[in-house]
Amino acid sequence: MSQEFNSEKAPEPVGLYPHARKVGDLLFLSGVGPRERNTTKIPGVTLDDNREIVSYDIEEQCRSVFKNVRLILEASGSSWDKLVDVTVFLTNMKDDFATYNRIYAEYFADNQPCRTTVEINCLPTPIAIELKCVATL
Repeated sequence: MSQEFNSEKAPEPVGLYPHARKVGDLLFLSGVGPRERNTTKIPGVTLDDNREIVSYDIEEQCRSVFKNVRLILEASGSSWDKLVDVTVFLTNMKDDFATYNRIYAEYFADNQPCRTTVEINCLPTPIAIELKCVATL
């Protein structure tokens, strides 16, 4: 059996899925971006009238996405130090990897989960980073 979790502090999912699902002693998080709850604001992103990205600050987005992951972990009965696997999706590996990697090292200095970073063409909302995580409970 599995159990669904949703944080009342993390941004609402953009589709029909929970923030996280517990299976056994593992917690699987759905993709988490840097959006803010109850708003269309995306930290570090400037959009034009067509909601296309004009500019973005990858550092601000990284810090926001890590905050959202932490909120979901805590709402689900886990914690940052229990992360065991992180998949990171970047929309611009060439320009953003160094900054993302530096910030990642700050947040994961004590706990170093397995990590995969891939570049993708786009994400469902106008963001430059999304994380997919697995943690223990």
